[in-house]
Parts: sequence; structure tokens; C-alpha cells
Amino acid sequence: MSAEHQVINDIKVDKVFFDFIDKEVCEELDISATEFFQSLSTILVKYQDENKSLLEKRKELQSKIDDWHLNNKRIDPGKYKNFLKDIGYFAPDPGEFTIDVEEVDDEISQVSGPQLVVPITNQRFVLNAVNARWGSLFDCLYGTNVIPNRGSMTTSFAHNLQRVNRTAELACEFLDEIAPLKGASYRQITSQVKYTGALIFNLDNGELATLINPEQFIGLGDNGNILLRNNNLHLEIVCDQEKSLHKSGIFDVILESAVTTIVDFEDSASTVSDEEKIHGYRNYLGLMRRDLNSTFTKNGHTITRSLNKVKEYFDTKGEKLLLPGTSLTLVRNVGIHMRTRMVRNLDDSSTPEGILDTMVTSLIALHDLKLKTNSKKGSVYIVKPKLHGPDEVKFTMDLFESVEHALSIKKNTLKIGIMDEERRTTLNLKACIFEAKSRIIFINTGFLDRTGDEIHTSMMAGAMRCKNLIKEEDWFSAYEENNVSIGLECGLYKKAQIGKGMWAQPDQMREMLDNKMVHLEAGASCSWVPSPTAATLHATHYHRFDVFTQQQEILSKQKKPNQDDLLVIPFLKLADQLSEEKITNEINNNAQSILGYVVRWINQGIGCSKVQDINHVGLMEDRATLRISSQHMANWLHHGICTKEQVIEAFKKMALIVDDQNKNDPHYIPMAPEYNCYAFKASNALVFEGADQANGYTEDILIKYRRKFLEAKQAK
Repeated sequence: MSAEHQVINDIKVDKVFFDFIDKEVCEELDISATEFFQSLSTILVKYQDENKSLLEKRKELQSKIDDWHLNNKRIDPGKYKNFLKDIGYFAPDPGEFTIDVEEVDDEISQVSGPQLVVPITNQRFVLNAVNARWGSLFDCLYGTNVIPNRGSMTTSFAHNLQRVNRTAELACEFLDEIAPLKGASYRQITSQVKYTGALIFNLDNGELATLINPEQFIGLGDNGNILLRNNNLHLEIVCDQEKSLHKSGIFDVILESAVTTIVDFEDSASTVSDEEKIHGYRNYLGLMRRDLNSTFTKNGHTITRSLNKVKEYFDTKGEKLLLPGTSLTLVRNVGIHMRTRMVRNLDDSSTPEGILDTMVTSLIALHDLKLKTNSKKGSVYIVKPKLHGPDEVKFTMDLFESVEHALSIKKNTLKIGIMDEERRTTLNLKACIFEAKSRIIFINTGFLDRTGDEIHTSMMAGAMRCKNLIKEEDWFSAYEENNVSIGLECGLYKKAQIGKGMWAQPDQMREMLDNKMVHLEAGASCSWVPSPTAATLHATHYHRFDVFTQQQEILSKQKKPNQDDLLVIPFLKLADQLSEEKITNEINNNAQSILGYVVRWINQGIGCSKVQDINHVGLMEDRATLRISSQHMANWLHHGICTKEQVIEAFKKMALIVDDQNKNDPHYIPMAPEYNCYAFKASNALVFEGADQANGYTEDILIKYRRKFLEAKQAK
């Protein structure tokens, strides 16, 4: 925290932060920095105490649950449920209602498609994600393991040509399935296309072919590219017989891919210092003002990236048609448990960072409310994580209304995405939606954090199953089904997104194509993917499967999961037969996962990255995955499945592996053989102090040791 600050009403504002708001954010807005911070001061006075009391309520409930488990070694399901009701863990049922949210963009209400999540702190990643609204199917098929044996720079021309042909064949099969021709295949078309109010292809046999469903044809680009629409998603066919190496005239297929993108200040970001936080806000400002760019060097060439422009076509009547070149952007704020010293109270104490996030990201979004380049409907979409139950949702809705008043914007402009990632939210999801019924645009199952919370909530009850087996338990399937069922019951159909969680293996695209269709079949209108490539490949699922029809089917059946299954704790079973070898393998796996993530977080400030697991498979890791691994080890340690000495030995052994996996990173600082760096200490603390961390969250420990690292670095 800078020694320089300004006192404004009841708060102290870091001078650098004030200048950022004054000279950058408030430029061209009808509000001054002083007015903004005066309003922030008023809001902090109004909401700080309630923010604190909600966190104390979490602690009180967890303490009562811990005591109950310590006094009830054998769990009677009925008694356990009644106990939770008695302590107020369950909220009253709000009765029948339907959400009444308005002014929601079509990308959220009318289109099903992939959703990207990207750390706001990396401009290049942000631009890649937001520009992933459109992606080349040919590039994604050719360059991934969807087609085996990718080869290398030295691979023969014949091999590459074979791969090109296989790419084109798969693309033609896809087109034949989602936009079929009458009596013909896309393999047969040439680049010559006739357009006489309808789309007519010339075939290589001299015949003509048209679409079975002519309404799928939307128009043409000025370059002759063909624009189709299927399941409310667009795709562009690039015909060029001269460039195409395939017998067809198809040179590429461009798919509308990441329809929405969440830019993240929370799980995937690392913003410990004021400079890092301001950098994140500045990137978001660039998105809302549409001037974000990134310059970098690749293969000796300087490259500058910026936001894609609007795509222009001519429709079937010859009139100009404009389509967005970028994703609709949502912003994820931090949770209510986070604190900041960038804005302090007069007694020098920190303030809730979640309140600051809401105020600042809403202020920044005023630029888009003027331009209407992101939200055409004039809404601001804020995803709020780590909410525990309806009281915390109501608190957030009250905060939103106060922020709207402070910034002189229309009521219900600020919309909320609720992450269903905490146990108390899952059990009270309907009541949570009710509190946000005029603002809700998104519910999502975050199975990674949800598993971490499941472990922590029942920490004292007993030892949990191995990490990869927890998802096999009844609570997990009930949780996933409950989210969709409750969402549809509350009227989210074609009004708000119902989402599913991340595919965590960014290099395993064949496996993703084989497995991620289940999210659509479950009724999810959006599902998270780890990269623009994954977004384009996952978009093929949404072309092949009509999610809204599936949601109607689910509604008609009115089948609901057994709510009592949500209370089944994933205990270790006798059938698991834990040998010493299995125990060692499990704690080694967890230790390696923790170290691989934490060493980058502490030493490099990287909040989300592809980390190799113990088998050298690249996995997307963030604080949610860290929460599971650390809580699982803490649980086994508490219940004597492993010893402290075994855990320390596992961390030392795995540090050698993580060091070796990162040996080619010039910025990497090894942990072995001293085992005395802050990253190693933080990793150990996450386990040995894990049972005592509020709700099993990892931020306090990570931030503590990241600050120590930065202070030591500055002192050198």
C-alpha cells in the first residue's frame, strides 16, 4: 500500500488508485473521481457491517456442523437433515415464482454455446478469448489430437496432405449433419456458387444442390463466404477451389464459437498488489472502451492484437447484415470474503474487496452503456462467486441497487450470474434465485469448488474417498441435476443461462469431443471450455444438439432429483481398500498438484495456467482445483489416513518433479533442494492449516506468502 493516500469522507484511497479512476476511468464520463469515492464511502458505511456478519454466520454454521459431527459418529440421515434445518442452514421455500429479468442480450437468453473464462490480468489471453466468438474449424481439427498423429515441422508433405484431407473430410461430415444438402454431400461441391435468392451449389458431377432447409441460408460475405445459421449459431463456409487441397471446394468452415466470455478477477487471477489490481481494472476498461490491445514478439516478429471488428454480410435480400466479432463479455468479481487495502477505513482497516469490485467494474461498464458495443441491451453482467445461500444473494442485490443509484443508472441494469459452487447455495438454490429474480442471467455448477466445499463442510465427519472417486457419489449427480431442474422450474428457459463446468484438459480435444456432449444432454445452455480452440470444437456439439428442445423435454417430465442425495457425504468406503501404496499415490498426486500451481502463483503471480500433473498431463489449474487438493489432504491428515511426516515427504519428493517439469521456464525458481522458499511453505500451510481455513478457501495463505515473496524481492 502506498504511503500516499487521499481521505474522502470516511475512507482513505490509495493515491495511485485515485489517479487511475480520475484520469483514466472517469474520462468522458459524467462523474468525477471525487464523486465516485464519496459514493463508495457511503456504500461501505452502509454494507461493511452486513458483509462482516454474513461471514460470521458462515463461521457459526460451520462450527455447529463440526460439533454435531464430533458428537455423532454414526450419521442418521433424518436427524442430520433436521439438525441442518434447526440451525438455519436451510432457508424457507419461496413458493412458486418465475424470474422476471428484462433487457437480456440474445447471447445469454436465446443462444446456447460454449463459454470461456479468462484471467483479466493477461491482455493477450483476454483478447484471444473475447475474439474467440469466431474460430476456424479446419485449424482446430488439424492442430489438435482430434486427428491422431499430429506430426511436426519435419513431417513429410504426404503426411501433412493426408492430415489436411482428413480435416476437410471431418468438416464435410459435420456440414452434412447440421446443414444437409438435398441428395448430395459437401464433398461434392465446387467453389462456384449461384445465388438467386436461394443458395445453389454446383457439384463436381455437373449437378446442382440446395439446402434441405433453405432458411438456414442467411447471406453472403463480401468475399463470397456463405453464412448459415443452425440452432441460433452462425457458421461461415469458405469456398476456394484454388486454395483448397481437398477435392471439395471448401477451404475452411468458420464457426461462431465462444458466444460469451467471463473475464475473471477471482479464481483464475492473481491480484495481490495494488499495481496488479489496477492492471486488471485497466484491462477491463480497455474491453469496455474497445481499445484494449497487446503487442508481443513471436518467432522474431512483433505482433499487435486488438479486438475484432464487427463482421459484415449481405442477407438474402441484399441488405447489409452485421454480426458481432467478439464475445458478449461478463465480469466475475471476487467473493465477499476478500479484503483490500487499496481503499481503507479511517482506522486504517481493510475494506471488502467484493464491494470495491462491484463499484469499479460498474463504473467502468458505464463506457459500454454509452457505446453499446458489448451489451446491445444496455445491461452489465456481473458473475458473483462464493455466495452461501439466499441471504448473501439478497445482500448482493441490495448492493447492486445502491451502486446503480450511486452511478445514476437504471434499476436492474446490473445483472447477476450466480455460481452454484457452495453447499449451502445448492441446498437453497431456489431461494437464491428468488432473491435475484429480476436480475439473474446465469446459474452454473462449479463442480471443482463445490467438491472442495463438500469436503470442508464435512471435515469432522470422517475421511473422504480418493479425490477422483468423489464424483461417483450420489451427491454429485444430484447436484448437477438439481441445478438444471431448479433453474428450469424458476423460469430460466430462454431468459438466462444454465451452465456446466470446465473441461480441464486443454490438450485432450478428442476426449472433450467424446465426453462433453453430456452437458448439453443434461440441459446446459452453456458450458466452460479452457481455450479458443476448445470453444470452436465444443461449438460443434451445440450445432448437433438443440439444448432448448432438451430443456422443454426436461420441463415436460417434471422429474426432480432426490434432494436427500445432496446430503450424502462422500465417505471413504471399506470397498476402496486403501493400501499403503494407494495412500502414498493419493497424497503424492495431491502434493504435486498443489506445488505445480502454487509455485507459479507465489513466484510469478500467475492465477491460472496449464500445469502438468504427476503423469505429465497438462491440466487447467486454478484456486478451485487447489481448494480440492488441499482440503482432501487436510481431511486425510485430520482422520489419520496419513501422517504429517508422510505429507512432508510427499511435498519434498513432488517438488523435485515439479522443478523438472518447469526446467525450461527461464522465470522459474526451483523449490528443491532447500525446500525453504515461500512457494513450498505456502503449499505445506494449505494442508496443515487447511481444516482451519474459512470454508477451505486458499486466498489468505496464498496472499500472505505472495506478499512475503514480493517484499523479499523488493528488498534485494
